[in-house]
This record gives sequence, C-alpha cells and structure tokens, in this order.
Amino acid sequence: MKKINLFFLLLCFFACTRLSAQVAATPPMGWNSYNCFGSAVHEDEVKANADYMAEHLKQYGWEYVVVDFLWSYDNPPGSNIGNPFQLRLQDGSYVPWLTMDKWGRLTPQPTKFPSAFGGNGFKPLSDYIHSKGLKFGIHVMRGIPRQAVWSKSPVKGTNGITADMVADTNSKCPWMNHMYGLDMKKPGAQEYLNSLLELYASWGVDFIKVDDLSRPYSNAEVEGYQKAIQQCGRPVVLSLSPGETPVAQAAHATKYANMWRMADDFWDNWKEILHMFEYAKSWEGVGGPGHWPDCDMIQIGKLSKRGPVGQERYSRFTQDEEITHMTFWSIFQSPLMLGGNLPENRDFELKLFTNDEVIAVNQKGAHPKQLYKKDGAMIWYSQIPGSKDIYAAFFNIGDDDKSVSLNFKDLGLKGKVTVRDLWKKQDVGQYSSAYQQKINKHGAALFRLSPKN
Repeated sequence: MKKINLFFLLLCFFACTRLSAQVAATPPMGWNSYNCFGSAVHEDEVKANADYMAEHLKQYGWEYVVVDFLWSYDNPPGSNIGNPFQLRLQDGSYVPWLTMDKWGRLTPQPTKFPSAFGGNGFKPLSDYIHSKGLKFGIHVMRGIPRQAVWSKSPVKGTNGITADMVADTNSKCPWMNHMYGLDMKKPGAQEYLNSLLELYASWGVDFIKVDDLSRPYSNAEVEGYQKAIQQCGRPVVLSLSPGETPVAQAAHATKYANMWRMADDFWDNWKEILHMFEYAKSWEGVGGPGHWPDCDMIQIGKLSKRGPVGQERYSRFTQDEEITHMTFWSIFQSPLMLGGNLPENRDFELKLFTNDEVIAVNQKGAHPKQLYKKDGAMIWYSQIPGSKDIYAAFFNIGDDDKSVSLNFKDLGLKGKVTVRDLWKKQDVGQYSSAYQQKINKHGAALFRLSPKN
C-alpha cells in the first residue's frame, strides 16, 4: 500500500510539474486596460479590444485580455479614473462600498460590467473572450478588503474564522486604502486566498496581476497566491506588480511567479526607456520559461482615454522611439502587454504589433545579454535554441544619428554571416567580420545573424 501511495504521489508531482511548465513557457502577450482606461474601463470596451485582438493580432501570438484595477469600483459611464481612495465614516465603514460577496471577495461592479449582474461575476465576459480563442485576466490588489475586515466577513473553507482574524492591519498599500495585507501565519489566511482563486477559476480566469506585492516584496503572500493557484484546478499566470522588484529576490520570484515588474509604472517618455535599459541589465540572465522579468506595458497607440496619466493622446514616442521600445522589449524577452486602445490603432501601430519575425525574437530567443553600451550606442543579443544563429539588436540611445557596429568575433561568429533585417523582413547581405548600420537618434534595428558554416 505504501508503494502504491508513493507511486501516485510521484505521478501527481510530475503532473503538477508539467502543468506548471506549461504556464508562461514563453513571455505572455496580450492587452491590459490600464494605460487607456485607468479604473474606468467598461465591458463593451473590453469586448471591443478583444474583438480587435481576435481579428488582427491573435495569429501573431497575442492572447491575453486583462481587466486592470478597481473593477469592483463604481465608475459611472464617461467618468475618468476616479478617486481610488474611499471615504471612511465614523462607524468605520467605507463609502463607496465596493461590490463584494458574503465571503469578503470583491466581484465586478455591474454598472461597468452588466453581464456580472445577478452574481455572475466575470464568467460571461470570460466566456466571450474565450469564444474568440483568447484568454482572460484580471488585476487584483494584494490582501483582503478593509470593508471585509470591518464587516467581519466569514472566510470560506474555515470554521468560524472571519476577515478581521486574518488581516494584518499594519500592512497597507501606500497609494490606495482599499485593502489590508494578510498575515499568512494566521489560520484562515491561506484559505482566504484559496477561496479567491477558487472564485477566479470558476470565472475562467487565466491570468492574475497582483498589485502592491513587489514593493516591498511580500514573500509570504507571493507564496500564498501561488499555493492558491496550484489548488484551484486551472492554469493561471501569476504576475507581480508594481516594481521595482528587488533583484535580491530573483530566486524567490523565479520560483513562485511567472512574471514580475522590474520598475514602477512605465510611460511614454524617452528617459523612462533609458532607465529601463538599466533595470534590464540588472536582471540579465534571470528570465526563462515560466518566469520573466517584466518591463511593463507597451506605451504605443491611443493612451489615457480616461486617465491615469496626462490627457488623451497617441503615444508621445516618436516612430523611432516606438521601434526602440518594441525592439528592446522583444530582445530582452519581456512579456508583451499592449497598453493602448486597440481599435484606434493606425497602420504604423498595427505593423509594429504584427511583424512575426520580430515577435519570434521575443518568443523564441534565449539568454538575452547586453554586448556593449558606449558612446550612445548599445547592442543586445540572444541565442536561438537549436541553431547557431543569433538575434542582435542595435540601439542609438544618443541624441544624434550615428552608426552602430558589431564585430562578429565578439559573438563567436566566424566566416561569412548572413545579416537579415527583421523589421524590414529582408536579407541585407553577407559579411565576413563585421556589420555596421546607421541608426536614427533614439532608434533601433533588429537582425538575425546566420553563419554560413
């Protein structure tokens, strides 16, 4: 009997290992509502972006549709991002009352998500997105709602434990006062997270972005969310947000999360791209199947339609800067999460998102590294598994046009090398020892280098 039990335990272990390996085996690709709608996205807008993705982007690997924060908050139609801070009354209750079930779990606000009416949650919206061949994701805040603590909501799966008994009321998000952290040492804390993932799984959630988890890094809660995912019966990508995630926690993040933010919110400002190069260098060599350092969302297209930063606009990046943006996120193998309102894409945005040879750099490369960075020029490269070919990205990070050059010997390449320009989708020619190209200021180029022998 003991041998049989051990055999089944081993089978379960390897089955779970295979299931885990299938989650985010390549950097996740999709769309997130935050950069164009803030807290005020509505169901019809989520569907419109899903429709666009299914028609124009899905064939290139884009698949996740993620509803970002405060989906339980009542933003009236046409409102901006809204004040994310609640007013606290003298009796300790909170106004406005977020939509919440009897177990202290937040649910979608029906004024923004009409299909959630009647306790349906996100299941109808998730079903719609899945019917398009796509995957559904949500943003959540770390911990347990303060209003659940105030109302002493029971924790599902426990005998008499209530929200106030598992909350750490000293653990607070510094920029939004909806939640308390969980004291994971207390009985019922893991059961609360389990009940959350049980609910999300019943909705058909494929991706959760957990906010206020990386800065400061909450080891016990990160582990708690992953444990809850493992017991919910559904593969779910775990994304940690926001950064700056401490590099000292790389081993922990790699073990328990599928992606984690390297920096704070990234926006359409050239200086922030320069900072991202530095963050990426500090995380060099960490990413791989199932675990990806995250440069944050792609700031290309129509942004900030209802907040959260600045006026409604198309990205302030120049076209050269947008090419740099996409090139670096691709060569570094960051998750690719589009932030603009997809139905308002113009031809240039669509071309950036549908170049299969560029996307292959993100999805099929391995071990990205910086080769050099000097005098306003920078080169990153990555390996191509099963091949002697190499991906190489040239960047002009200076303020004047300049040539960027690569000596093939620095990458261990000998003999003739075929250089293919991936943005132009054409071979440039064969070269013996080096390749040089003029790059516009703040611009980039992306190549596949194929040695003849």
